[in-house]
Amino acid sequence: MPLPTVTPEKARHLLNQGAILVDIREADERARERIAGARHLPLSKLDEADLALHNGKPVIFHCRSGARTLANSAWLAARAGESCEAYVVEGGLDAWRKAGLPVVTDRSQPIEMQRQVQIGAGGMALAGTLLGALVSPWFYIVPGFVGTGLLLAGLTGFCGMARLLMSAPWNRTALRSQAA
Repeated sequence: MPLPTVTPEKARHLLNQGAILVDIREADERARERIAGARHLPLSKLDEADLALHNGKPVIFHCRSGARTLANSAWLAARAGESCEAYVVEGGLDAWRKAGLPVVTDRSQPIEMQRQVQIGAGGMALAGTLLGALVSPWFYIVPGFVGTGLLLAGLTGFCGMARLLMSAPWNRTALRSQAA
């Protein structure tokens, strides 16, 4: 059974009453912006986590937009346990921020890897298309290459561009500071 949603304001009220906020985003997503005091239990590692941490207190899950928590709501409910009062923040961190509630922002951290890949792939596809139209049709190979890479990433779960971006200087520094 899916978890009920709560507005950011209602979530804040529950937190003031002792509820526990759980951020299910991955570490690279959380590094740049987060809600202070939220426990970090990435969705990918939630099976390994002990959700008995709530000690009878309500648990509120959130992600960036609310879509991931809603999509995994039934699974999160099962992980939280039948005796646990649990919720999903409607609209996630984005709605929390829009409601004027405080967030911790660290602009020195890079944007999350998925967005870096989208920017890189989109930029390469656009540049290849423009160069193909304006300079030489041979440049149409670039968007074809990018499309093939995205297709393979979707089919296999391996993203070559993400691997390359992880070794970029701005991401290496961020990974070292997260490990410390």
